[in-house]
Amino acid sequence: MRSPTPRAVLLARGSWSETARVSAILRKETVGGALLLLATVVALVWANSPFSDSYAALRDVRVGPAALGLDLTLGGWASDGLLAIFFFVVGLELKREFVAGDLRDPRRAALPVLAAVGGMAVPAVVYVLVNLGTSDGELRGWAIPTATDIAFALAVLAVVATHLPAALRTFLLTLAVVDDLLAVTIIAIFYASHVSVLPLLGALAVLALFWVAVQRRIRSWWLLLPLAVTTWALMHASGVHATVAGVLLGFAVPVARSHAAGGPGAGPGLAEHFEHRFRPLSAGVAVPLFAFFAAGVTVGGTSGLTQALTDRVALGIVAGLVVGKTVGILGTTYLVARFTRADLDASLGWLDVLCVAVLGGIGFTVSLLIGDLAFGAASARDDHVKVGVLAASVLASVLAAVLLRARNRTYRRIEELEALDADTDGVPDVFENDRA
Repeated sequence: MRSPTPRAVLLARGSWSETARVSAILRKETVGGALLLLATVVALVWANSPFSDSYAALRDVRVGPAALGLDLTLGGWASDGLLAIFFFVVGLELKREFVAGDLRDPRRAALPVLAAVGGMAVPAVVYVLVNLGTSDGELRGWAIPTATDIAFALAVLAVVATHLPAALRTFLLTLAVVDDLLAVTIIAIFYASHVSVLPLLGALAVLALFWVAVQRRIRSWWLLLPLAVTTWALMHASGVHATVAGVLLGFAVPVARSHAAGGPGAGPGLAEHFEHRFRPLSAGVAVPLFAFFAAGVTVGGTSGLTQALTDRVALGIVAGLVVGKTVGILGTTYLVARFTRADLDASLGWLDVLCVAVLGGIGFTVSLLIGDLAFGAASARDDHVKVGVLAASVLASVLAAVLLRARNRTYRRIEELEALDADTDGVPDVFENDRA
């Protein structure tokens, strides 16, 4: 008699090499998250102090060559320039995950990709429902609550749940990276302003030169850096948001080593080399500086806060991030399990998926960027966007903290199991058992 086909398992542990790599990435992002929170607090305190005018004056200082159209404010350089570094790292990470990581298996990739899509579609729908019937351009902000901030989420984890199981850490990171890719796609399609064809074609031509250089495994900064900066500048001049150049440059970098250099089995390729170089710059400098210039909203006391939070734009953002993200991620994961007849890993339950889904409601960096693009930086409506994003992120953080603390004892036991290495060969026994 034929034995029944084993059911698929969702959120199972990945390989040890991938788990170790993800853990190293998350440690760097956790430090970046702490710096992001510090920069946000400094900006908010400064913008609401008697010296708020000096904060606005600093943010609005213009630097750069006007002849090239690059005389941007410091806030503009942070959103258009520094965030391009962030999205470059996103491109590198996503390409590596799908080419050389555990997600090269379509069955493992399906869940985080679909969860990211659900976690973006439902918040957008919630925002639109809240703002139906408005007539002052409120619907332009439909994409604001679609993005998850991994650095902010990891900062929360670092405080309340340091023992998150490997499978959930990988799921959260991959979901957030796919989320960022979808967000920059939305920016490129829906928030491009007056696209100029010639600069765009020029950007693509220089990008092609960059691609040829990295495919030949050239690492010379004096060649690659000018090509990357030129691609970024031309993309900026074209009207397409310059952060799109960051993702495209990341996708251009090869993941595996060339056969001349020993092939895929000879160690990390160029993408991982660049990721190690640029991730600290992204997490430790680019994102915190963007947060410093983007989060400094003058609330105006209790009355100002009340006015901002009663604006339907802010209400749509809060509902989209806190409710929409949770329903989108949790609901999509449930539907994947239902229609594929898959089970969650035996060590996890649906409460654990709910924890990750609520963490996904912490939107910050990309949400603030989309808010600037939708309503204009430093506008009255943009201030309401910032208040909504901050309020939603704080509320999601508190809810996630409560849920995670309730599961922390279980997570501690799982972590102890995942760290046990009885034969001292450098690979925890549970990963060897999974591989066997």
